[in-house]
Amino acid sequence: MSVFMDLNVPFTDNHELLQQLIQTAAHLGYSTVAINYMFEPSAKNKQVPVPADISQLIGPLPLVQGRSRPIRVLHRLTVVVSDPAHFVTRANAEEYRPFNLLAVQLTSEKLFHTACLQYDVDIISIPGTEKLPFFFKRAAINGAADRGVVFEVSYAAALRDSTRRRYTITNALSLMESCRGRGVILCSAAEQALELRGPYDVITLYPSLTHTHTLLNTQLCVCSLLCVSGVLFGLCDADSKDCVSSSCRSVLLHAETRRTANGIVSTRRREGAGPLGEAVSAKRAKVI
Repeated sequence: MSVFMDLNVPFTDNHELLQQLIQTAAHLGYSTVAINYMFEPSAKNKQVPVPADISQLIGPLPLVQGRSRPIRVLHRLTVVVSDPAHFVTRANAEEYRPFNLLAVQLTSEKLFHTACLQYDVDIISIPGTEKLPFFFKRAAINGAADRGVVFEVSYAAALRDSTRRRYTITNALSLMESCRGRGVILCSAAEQALELRGPYDVITLYPSLTHTHTLLNTQLCVCSLLCVSGVLFGLCDADSKDCVSSSCRSVLLHAETRRTANGIVSTRRREGAGPLGEAVSAKRAKVI
């Protein structure tokens, strides 16, 4: 059974809304989510936000749909880099240690190329709120993939209005032409629970209308939202499934190695093994 993850749930000071997002993600079948803290450093603002304790934010963790375990909640930091002088590129920097995941969002082609080949991060986020002012080059894309860095495409912006939908699809298709679906994760970046989609809705494309009720000027407005998927972004079914499961798991493993600076080796003693790991024979060796 696949383990699905959504590694971009935006942080909000409204704890009730954040709790609703986490509960909805667990109900949809996501076993792991990451609360995303956005940060844009500048000459006047270099203080990285400190993540809050999960128990203080949402209280008891809800159980994942179809599983008997609670949802896993991680901390993620996304740095919007417009000036490389304000971004600390050291992987084990003190200000990044409280976060499980480190992502960057770039504003120029030069910064994007540098991030792909040099920045020691886990995720390079592709925005969907505006059209990118540059084209993706395959050399930079392949360099990031070889280093284990993945690219993130978020779908929630495509559900809000037609302009953002066009930007999201255009940027995603441009990325897929260069990376061929390799090293990509699909996340929600949902600001409301109704913007979250289930894993198989993200994987498989089919027409769906969801009615969102919002109270505006004492009138009830009904908006039809289009169901999005990896197929819409130029991915096949297998690649779409990897983008919300195995590729996300690879990101977590990459983050662990980045935070420890030299990697992690996970060992497990095999049942019936001796003190040094060798198998224990059922019979005593014959002495000659």
